[in-house]
Amino acid sequence: MSKEDASRFVTSRLVRFVVVGVAAAGMLFMLGWLLISAGLSPFAGSLIAYVATFLCAYAAQRGWTFGGLHSHAHALPRYFILQVGCAVFSGLVAHVAAAGFGLPPLAISAIMTVVVSAVSYIGSLCWVFPAGKAI
Repeated sequence: MSKEDASRFVTSRLVRFVVVGVAAAGMLFMLGWLLISAGLSPFAGSLIAYVATFLCAYAAQRGWTFGGLHSHAHALPRYFILQVGCAVFSGLVAHVAAAGFGLPPLAISAIMTVVVSAVSYIGSLCWVFPAGKAI
């Protein structure tokens, strides 16, 4: 791989999406773990962690990953709808992991983070920031 190919790869949209997604997932994981460990219910801790991660992730995905091509009027409502769904889903996943399987906070946060991140990635890629559409 040439230096130019490596540079193009590192600056590709997919790599930027993954970097932002991993950073947001890390932030979600840490906040979820901290809040649940501090005594909040798994549902409340996960929901609060998701809300805190929302603005950082939106700004980075729209601005850096997708180059600010999608208008806020188009992207923000869609991103909000997707993330509200994911936030509630994160709470439900955490609740099932805790109540249904008796898992500890670290395992709850790990499962919730992986599952909800996958749903968020697919929704963002296909619906919020569709490729080739600068709206």
